[in-house]
Amino acid sequence: MSAPLPRVRFAPSPTGYLHIGGARTALFNWLYARRARAEGKGTFVLRIEDTDRERSTEASVQAIFEGMKWMGLDWDEGPLVGGPHEPYFQTQRLATYEKHAERLIAAKKAYRCDCKKADLDVLREQAQKEKRGFKYPGICREKNLPKGTPGAIIRFRMPDEGETTFDDLVKGPITTSHKEMQDEVIVRADGVPLYNFGAVVDDLEMGITMVARGDDHVVNTPRQILMYQALDYPVPVFAHLPMILGADKQRLSKRHGAVSVLQYRDDGYLPGALVNYLARLGWSHGDQEIFSLAELIEKFDWKAVGATAGVFNPDKLLWLNQQWIKATPLPELAKLVRPYLVTRSALIGPTRTFDYASLTDARIVEVLPQALERSKTLIEMADLLLMFLCSGVAFDEASAKKHLTADAKPLLVAARDLFEQKMADGPHALEAAFRDLATAQSLGLGKIAQPVRVAVTGSTVSPPLFDTIVLLGKAEAMKRLDAAIARIG
Repeated sequence: MSAPLPRVRFAPSPTGYLHIGGARTALFNWLYARRARAEGKGTFVLRIEDTDRERSTEASVQAIFEGMKWMGLDWDEGPLVGGPHEPYFQTQRLATYEKHAERLIAAKKAYRCDCKKADLDVLREQAQKEKRGFKYPGICREKNLPKGTPGAIIRFRMPDEGETTFDDLVKGPITTSHKEMQDEVIVRADGVPLYNFGAVVDDLEMGITMVARGDDHVVNTPRQILMYQALDYPVPVFAHLPMILGADKQRLSKRHGAVSVLQYRDDGYLPGALVNYLARLGWSHGDQEIFSLAELIEKFDWKAVGATAGVFNPDKLLWLNQQWIKATPLPELAKLVRPYLVTRSALIGPTRTFDYASLTDARIVEVLPQALERSKTLIEMADLLLMFLCSGVAFDEASAKKHLTADAKPLLVAARDLFEQKMADGPHALEAAFRDLATAQSLGLGKIAQPVRVAVTGSTVSPPLFDTIVLLGKAEAMKRLDAAIARIG
């Protein structure tokens, strides 16, 4: 008998944005499904576990959709695309959970419980005094409370003896004694399922064959396995991904530089770079660091997923982003950086103007090479390119004070003549003319080049000077030179 076709799922709770840990879980599931599709057929299901009604928000739902789309993680079934198992929001599936809970009650594998919280709290306090863990003692197991009992919850009847073992694809065999588990609450009095039961019912209904998630869920797995078995559903394969830690080996948080996926987008990261980084954060293929999406799909397998926690390194992600920027074809890169040029242009200040009408892809492609080696993000790239795409210059005051002096004025006037005569011949001819001027003035080239650099770029640091001047064009370059001469007075 052939193995079932892989059906995997990503089931986030919309109580916040899509963060690094969730994005990696989604990615590994997606890669597994896409590799299976390449070899025959695999399905990636997205469902929203929104039963935490107080914390779930529509904004978080939309942020999950937007973050996954930006990363290129499309889903085969789920919200926005539909599928044979709709709806894909848990709050819209309450009747389904009730149906399966009633099945369990009828089979004596679950029961209604009307124990009062205050009474259970007394038992918890007693257990604490006796320095033992609290375990629900099964008070309502044999009461056979009828449907409609006021305030009744539903509990799953855990076996009293034995143990549950599963072979995790990442962690290996894991065994849990049934004595360690209590009769789990599976449905609240309002009909809303708790996590373990809701996930199991959805997996059953949606034909999920593999569950890959963070290893904080390992403790839930034996409970869920017993529920799958009680509902006569083949137990899925499990893979629990190790946690992602900060450099201090503490659980990853914003203070480590881990923010929402969409924040990386807004900060100028390429989606391919983030996907590449997350794939390598817990999975490896030899010593290879840079992978295209196609390569990840081809090479991904669970055997190469490590069992130890990954350490999030913002500097490595930034380095990887720069490699992706440099490897991106210029026409594509021009389209990627364009939105950042528009947003960053709002910050250019009163001495410069930005002509949106002149912002053509061809013009962006023309100046892009000057920023490639010096840009780690699209925002850095946009800020560098604005030097070429704006009219006018904003001076770094320390640089201007040092280099735009009365002694430099005649040199700038002489440079202006060279702009007129040599710019059309290209950067090499312009540089040769400047060297001749420096020799004639018995100066080093830097004594002339640095005031000119400040005049046309506003700073002592810029891309290669003569390429920059030519790319600016004669009219703009001379306008900036004239402004610097006027500034000197």
